[in-house]
Amino acid sequence: MHIWNINNGERFVTYAIRGERGTGIISVNGSAARRASVGDLIIIAAFGLVPEDQVAGYKPKLVFVDGANRIKEERAHIPVQAASGALSTA
Repeated sequence: MHIWNINNGERFVTYAIRGERGTGIISVNGSAARRASVGDLIIIAAFGLVPEDQVAGYKPKLVFVDGANRIKEERAHIPVQAASGALSTA
């Protein structure tokens, strides 16, 4: 899985270990632990293979959590972002 740390910009690839359901605990271990701190906001991206004949109907699962890592929302798409406040290259 890929981890993207919003707080410090770190991006790294690691593995998952099953934790106790319902605790809301996300633990970064081993050398990856040097890339995140307690309280950091992170994005966790997991990937899988989809057979070619199932790609057209496939919908990803996006899970959004609150500050205690409780599921707030699940959906299959990312909303289109408005272009307000776009960065200038001038």
